[in-house]
Amino acid sequence: NPDEVTFISVLRACAHLAALEQGKQIHAHIIQSGFELDVFIGSSLVDMYAKCGSLEEARKVFNKLPNRNVVSWAAMIAGYTLHGHGLPALELFHRMQLDGIKPDRVTFLGILKACGSIGAIEQGRLIHDQIIQSGLESDVVVGTNL
Repeated sequence: NPDEVTFISVLRACAHLAALEQGKQIHAHIIQSGFELDVFIGSSLVDMYAKCGSLEEARKVFNKLPNRNVVSWAAMIAGYTLHGHGLPALELFHRMQLDGIKPDRVTFLGILKACGSIGAIEQGRLIHDQIIQSGLESDVVVGTNL
């Protein structure tokens, strides 16, 4: 039987290839194996569905996760941003922080793109302040997105 690492690797491949139908099949195997509520597999499922354009399914998986980490949040935020849904990305970013999760480099990159896509200049400035406070302003990738 496949283990967590195998499932995560296959889900990553499905996301990369935008292979939604295969991803759904893997999801069914994950449910049968009892791994669906695992935060790492759940985050990979969110990422796969989001990258394949199935934001509704990504959000369903995200909402079912009993424990979410920064990777789970970042995957959902990035999915919204990728498909031009900047406002839901921004709302989720704020909810993440209310839940006590601190944004990381990947989360900041996704939310900066979301702010740019919807013209949220003031929100972008506030996020810029958070980036400075977190010490990520000197990060080359984050810095070039400011």
